[in-house]
Amino acid sequence: MKWPNLKHLHYLVTLHQEQHFHRAAQRCNVSQSTLSTAIQNLEEHFGSQLLEREHKTFVFTSLGLDIVERSKVLLQEAGELVEYAQNAGNWQRGTLKLGVIPTIAPFLFEGMMGAFSAFLPEINLEMQEDTTEKLLQQLTDGRLDLLILALPMETPGCKQMVLGHDPFHLIAHKDMAEQLPNPVDISTLPKKSIFLLQQEHCMTGHAVSACNLQHSEQISSVAASSLYTLVQLANSKMGYTFLPELAINQSILEHTGLKSFPAEEQGFREIGLVWRSGTTRMQLFRRIGEIISPLLPIPTLK
Repeated sequence: MKWPNLKHLHYLVTLHQEQHFHRAAQRCNVSQSTLSTAIQNLEEHFGSQLLEREHKTFVFTSLGLDIVERSKVLLQEAGELVEYAQNAGNWQRGTLKLGVIPTIAPFLFEGMMGAFSAFLPEINLEMQEDTTEKLLQQLTDGRLDLLILALPMETPGCKQMVLGHDPFHLIAHKDMAEQLPNPVDISTLPKKSIFLLQQEHCMTGHAVSACNLQHSEQISSVAASSLYTLVQLANSKMGYTFLPELAINQSILEHTGLKSFPAEEQGFREIGLVWRSGTTRMQLFRRIGEIISPLLPIPTLK
């Protein structure tokens, strides 16, 4: 049996991701004609059409889509095999492409880099910050190896490892805090007085769920793009917000007039690792979990 060319399969997967020949060729560092010829060679090899072409447009056939998904698995395994061989089978060496969401990355980065330097000094860490949806897509596409996300979260085709809990705190300016009942009853807060992040940030969903804010009239229509913006909104005495303890522990409230109050007893998000099922780097991922877990407000990894 003649095997398909892995490089050509990579071109096919990239074309599917970009949905554009020129952009795909640029990503692959080849000419557009080279990429086009490679796709045609694959079609000849398989004896089937992978793309339906019309003038300057194209769509993937059902077989083409299936080949793309199977190719992703092959390419990921081939990449891990090369990494394993290059590092002489030493799982503590090599490159790790790590994705982290914006509500975790700034507050975990310094401690995490120190931990990697101390416990995994031969791992070349490449970190990327983005939203959960985009990071999961890049993990599926093989462009990232491992994610640090806020959980619970559906991650089809992936495995999860919960590392710890990150409690939520109600944040109020000290002048407004004097008016809060003790204990704090969120339902008594003014309408539209609670600021949260934009919907693409998963922390909003976790805060709504964990802090009993479902269908709450207290949530403002003004949505922030970052935790730092939430701090500014609350500090302006325009209302209240919720922040994770991980951020508070990293002095995000410093030089403000804000005070924090613990949310409900179950008001927390989980923080964990997410990776593709079937990976050969489980030993490394487990070790990473062991060194990151103690950096979280409430470590749970055992």
